[in-house]
Amino acid sequence: MALTPLDIHNKEFTRGFRGYDEDEVNEFLDQVIKDYESVIREKKNLEEKVSQLEEKLGHFSNIEETLNKSILVAQETAEEVKGHANKESKLILKEAEKNADRIINEALSKSRRISLEVEELKKQAKVFRTRLKMMVEAQLDMLETDDWDELFNEEIEEETEYEKELAENNS
Repeated sequence: MALTPLDIHNKEFTRGFRGYDEDEVNEFLDQVIKDYESVIREKKNLEEKVSQLEEKLGHFSNIEETLNKSILVAQETAEEVKGHANKESKLILKEAEKNADRIINEALSKSRRISLEVEELKKQAKVFRTRLKMMVEAQLDMLETDDWDELFNEEIEEETEYEKELAENNS
């Protein structure tokens, strides 16, 4: 156990023949007591500071540990989010490719259908043109026949005969 300033102050030395000067020893002991008290106070202050610093260190160690855990969780979460984003982007790409293929197939099918319809319309137009041409030619042939002249001549002759009859009746 360490000495206290009181232990030093109360220490009694046995007297021997021709011993040390008592006043000098007492002065020295007083100085030792003061220095010892100062060292004890300083030690106590330093122990309190060490305790406070250890408390702060523990607090900061807890914060550091919490931050490290948070960083790890954030990294894991980032990896998960990245993984999910990659999966989702692949799914979106696959879906987009499917839709693109479907749209292209529908467009090709529609294009083929329209091409067939155009060809059918061309055929119908040729048939219509041919029939129209035949009908127009038939009408032209009818116009160019002598039957028209005969009709016109008949009417003229009929009118002339009618006029003759009228004239005869009037006379």
